[in-house]
Amino acid sequence: MRETRAIVEGLFRDTADGPRLIAGRCDRCQQLHFPATPDCPLCAEGGAHQTLVGPGGRLLLYTSIASRPPGYLGAMPYGFGVVALDDVDLRVVTRLTEADTARLRPGLPMRLVIEPVFDDDHGQSVLSYAFAPAA
Repeated sequence: MRETRAIVEGLFRDTADGPRLIAGRCDRCQQLHFPATPDCPLCAEGGAHQTLVGPGGRLLLYTSIASRPPGYLGAMPYGFGVVALDDVDLRVVTRLTEADTARLRPGLPMRLVIEPVFDDDHGQSVLSYAFAPAA
């Protein structure tokens, strides 16, 4: 089996129930934030704890990226958008698996996926989260 690694540790987890994002929930204001941090970016209180969110959501905004951003090593073009997660009050800025904007629309059901983005200099497949249109 080919070796893999996460693009950044602490963003997502593959569970028995499928992939989940690792969000933070503030102990004081109870708001969710992503990515998880020990301090709440909304009220600046310390003591936020990690909680798993996802995998479903609805597409709010989207575009197709056709010019390679500096440092991006993945396939081109790619979709980019904002997904409102189901069952929680959290919106995630994310890469989309679909780059054809004719196949996307506001309100489209989306599903969290973990997929390879590129291979690093050591031949490891680098994994990241993205959202794909739900089947």
